[in-house]
Amino acid sequence: MNGSMTDMDMSQYLGAFLDETDDNLQRLDDLLLALEKNMVDMDVINEIFRAAHTLKGMAGTMGFTQMMGLTHAMEDRLDEARKETLPLTETDMNLLFSGLDSLQAMADSIRGGGNDAHIDVSAMVSALRHEGPAPEAPAVAAPEEEKKEEGPVLSEKDIEWIQKSNEASMTPFSVHVTLSQSCLLKAARAYMVVNRLEELGNLYKTTPPSEALENEEFEWDFMVYIASSHPADELKKAVEKISDIASADVEEIKGEAASAGAAPAEPAPEETAPAAEAAAPAPAPTPAPAPSPSPAASSAPAPAAPAAKKDGAKKASQTVRVDIGRLDKLMNLVGELVISRARIERLVQEARLREFDDPLSQLGRISGDIQELVTKLRMVPVSFTFDRFPRLIRDLGKTLNKNVELVLEGEDTELDRTVIDEIGDPMVHLIRNSMDHGIEHPAERKALGKPEKGILKIAAYQEGSGVVIEVSDDGAGIDPERVKQKAIERGVISEDRAATMSDEEAQQLVLLPGFSMAKAVTDLSGRGVGMDAVKTKVEALGGQFDMVSKKDEGTHVYIRLPLTLAIVLSLLIKVGDETYAISLENVEETIMVRKENIKTVHGEPTTLLRGEVLSLNDLGDVLGAEGVEHDRDEYPVVVVKIGKNKIGFIVSELIGQQEIVIKSLGRFLSKIDGITGGTILGDGNVALILDVASFYSKG
Repeated sequence: MNGSMTDMDMSQYLGAFLDETDDNLQRLDDLLLALEKNMVDMDVINEIFRAAHTLKGMAGTMGFTQMMGLTHAMEDRLDEARKETLPLTETDMNLLFSGLDSLQAMADSIRGGGNDAHIDVSAMVSALRHEGPAPEAPAVAAPEEEKKEEGPVLSEKDIEWIQKSNEASMTPFSVHVTLSQSCLLKAARAYMVVNRLEELGNLYKTTPPSEALENEEFEWDFMVYIASSHPADELKKAVEKISDIASADVEEIKGEAASAGAAPAEPAPEETAPAAEAAAPAPAPTPAPAPSPSPAASSAPAPAAPAAKKDGAKKASQTVRVDIGRLDKLMNLVGELVISRARIERLVQEARLREFDDPLSQLGRISGDIQELVTKLRMVPVSFTFDRFPRLIRDLGKTLNKNVELVLEGEDTELDRTVIDEIGDPMVHLIRNSMDHGIEHPAERKALGKPEKGILKIAAYQEGSGVVIEVSDDGAGIDPERVKQKAIERGVISEDRAATMSDEEAQQLVLLPGFSMAKAVTDLSGRGVGMDAVKTKVEALGGQFDMVSKKDEGTHVYIRLPLTLAIVLSLLIKVGDETYAISLENVEETIMVRKENIKTVHGEPTTLLRGEVLSLNDLGDVLGAEGVEHDRDEYPVVVVKIGKNKIGFIVSELIGQQEIVIKSLGRFLSKIDGITGGTILGDGNVALILDVASFYSKG
């Protein structure tokens, strides 16, 4: 490469660098957990050394000096252990784990558009090289907090903006805006903030960019950089007058701070070119900031880290990294193909054109194969999420002084990439609950006659057309009497209701919003804090949530998820003149119930289904729409299963099964209770997709 390397040239390597870094960090995490169990295992030490060496080389190539320095120190300490000049200790292991956390924080910062400069690892490097005491806590805080304390890291272009602002007698400010958690229209509020600030000065940029703000691709806060002749407190007051603004922190950007933070993130071209090419054989686009901390969040299924490859180039040629955005676009196009095919089939059927039968049949086979292939391309093993749990269990065990063995099963079970990303945080929440309030301390377990080491099991397996993820522990379980007492104290139920409530019904109370069984507030979630959020998240994904618990024996949580969220098999029904779709995941069966077989029990219509009482509801009444006509001899009923309960919905007509493409209703209609989206039918009409799980409380 002869010419100088531009920022654009570097960006094409950044995606590949981050993907390889994620692979290496996950590999290091697994290897360190293995090494902690046997600190003299030379094979594992050698593997860790090689992975750290690879990371050091890549970081140096890309000009990330902090990352390179830390991996170099880790490599030196491992080299001492490898040569048996200084055996590893528990302190060393804690240092190595802290170093890994710092490297992950640096990678997350780089992925978010920053660099590694704001994370101080000097104390950790000194301790690894025996030049100072080990830091009491990991030397890394959340990148956002560090950024707030040290100020923004600015480029040469930013410095030029600051200088021009000063020349124009204007002061450059960074405005950190945090929205209220109750804000429903985040994009609208962000627009109002930017618009108001533009009236008071010259807007330079926003972080994230304006396009991301418009699409609500941010959590609750964002930054606005502006040059203004107005004082900071005036800018602050102007922003805080807008509704749903929790806070607005305005800071002047000083010239010296800019200079200090403006160290170029890229090294000289001569250093970067050859190694960058080696690190990134195929240019990859820079991925967007990932919402999930999982390494899986930055790439589709990827080859193993370079350090782990034995036959090098041959194996590398078997796999191509594909940006997830392209797969999303491909899935959308396949969805349009499915809709178009259904419309053509309907038109041909109405026109009775027999000569189209063969070509249509062939088109159906081809589009079906493409759909199946694209769906498989998006499938990733649940190990993408499961891989981070051993480290989580290890850290929580040390924090809580609990001895816990993690058992993972079915890590090869595959789910759609979108489902995997969405389920990561709820899974972490369930694990924290089990660790904090499920599994007892070793002394308590011994007194109960249990083994001192608790068992936390996470299993995934396919069931029907979906996947079940089970999180279970052999801990204290949920005490129904304690739950009842807590519910009475909070006014959730009366004492009379508590007396007639079964143990199982009492345990389900922990799924109510904000219901907590924790004796004291801790930084870990008590069983019940946010359990409703986990249940809501699962149901929003078209899945089902079920929990079974026995006092002193443990708790089992079952999460049933659809394989994919894009194209699903559904049952089309009619209520009045309107057509609706229900995912077949939720449909147990369809039956015809004669008028004389409908009986009233406690004021509710019911019927007997194979000896069991089935509650019936007119789906039209539930939807608040036109109901089913009442002068029929026989009624079609859709039996749906919600958790352990079955409920029957009376409909006007059963149309049949059909593959549907789920279309979002957009931000403003996405929160309508009972509706998960819409789909376009073969005749071009739109049908709403019903979320039957939300109807149970109504039914």
